[in-house]
Amino acid sequence: MNILGIDVGGSGIKGAPVDLDKGDFAVDRLRIPTPSKSSPQNVAEVVGQICEHFTDHIGTDSRIGLTIPAPVVHGRIPFIANLHKSWAGLQADEFFQDALGRPVTLVNDADGAGLAEVHFGAAKGNEGLVLMTTLGTGIGTAMIHRGVLVPNAELGHVELNGHDAETRAASSIKESEKLSYKVWAKERLQPYYAHLEMLFSPDLFVVGGGVSKDSEKFLPLLDLKTPIVPAVLRNRAGIIGAALAARDANEHPGH
Repeated sequence: MNILGIDVGGSGIKGAPVDLDKGDFAVDRLRIPTPSKSSPQNVAEVVGQICEHFTDHIGTDSRIGLTIPAPVVHGRIPFIANLHKSWAGLQADEFFQDALGRPVTLVNDADGAGLAEVHFGAAKGNEGLVLMTTLGTGIGTAMIHRGVLVPNAELGHVELNGHDAETRAASSIKESEKLSYKVWAKERLQPYYAHLEMLFSPDLFVVGGGVSKDSEKFLPLLDLKTPIVPAVLRNRAGIIGAALAARDANEHPGH
């Protein structure tokens, strides 16, 4: 049986049954715009529509995986930036389970993308410490050691020259300050990744986010001891990572 992964974002909610033997969608994904009032109730309604759409592929009571653009601490959302503020403090795993009538595993969106890249993407086969960073509006990060996720690593918020790192190095800052790829790489990304390298000595950096499609314009400019490569799963990573998290919950209940 395939596992349904759903990626909840600020503009769209996307889902597909995932074949975790192949690491890809079993059928084409369904995308529904995120409700303008993105409360938990309204998002759950859309998630329910996606579940119903794929019932033939996933059954009526199987566990689904759900990525959320927020930290997820034992199923609870401590704070939220890109959805309605009523998410803050919600015991979201229980809320969605009650709303959908099926078990639900929640995972932070960057963590989901990191899991997908380690199992099926740019970091497949790496048995060490992988740090995934998504360069976008902010900087999302995921830390995976020997295939096991260390959840909620908010490394976009490490201090860099007296600033929150993502306020200096995110790709949105490159755009708003009209920085060239060379200046962005040398003056913003280089100190950020060098700092993470000093703190964690990772075996591999994986760089995601929309800007990763232009990785050849900036990654070669970085001077690091650690290999640094672009993500390969792109916008499929969240859905695949959500399904991976759900499978892990099935195999290790209570963890």
